[in-house]
Amino acid sequence: MSPQAQGLSVGEVARRSGVAVSTLHFYEARGLIEGWRTSGNQRRYHRAVLRRVAIIRIAQRAGIPLATIREALAGLPQDHAPSMEDWRRFTADWSGMLQQRIDSLVQLRDQLTSCIGCGCLSLRDCPLRNPEDRLGREGPGPRRLAGFG
Repeated sequence: MSPQAQGLSVGEVARRSGVAVSTLHFYEARGLIEGWRTSGNQRRYHRAVLRRVAIIRIAQRAGIPLATIREALAGLPQDHAPSMEDWRRFTADWSGMLQQRIDSLVQLRDQLTSCIGCGCLSLRDCPLRNPEDRLGREGPGPRRLAGFG
């Protein structure tokens, strides 16, 4: 049987992808990657898993939730290495979510010097201009900085 047909062991995938074996088990438990057992009960993975793991790591670093990553990868066969076209589709789907996060972080950065983050944003004289204590009626905490206001 050729090495290609035998697949990669979990240790080989960990070494080549730069993630811990426990991370691979975690990804598998979450449905992000899939392997099979040999007749000797050893875990094996298609070579394509290396690109899937790379995509998972990049997406996680960008703050994409694992459930969203799983949805994106769900349409691809496990033995299919995601292509540049697949990646373009993923990023097109994720760009709105990422832009919303960027906008929120920019707002937080720009308003942070006006607020010490103490939750006082319901006070009438809040430096973030809270007329009539409107935010206090909407609920507790830093409403604008938390994206509620």
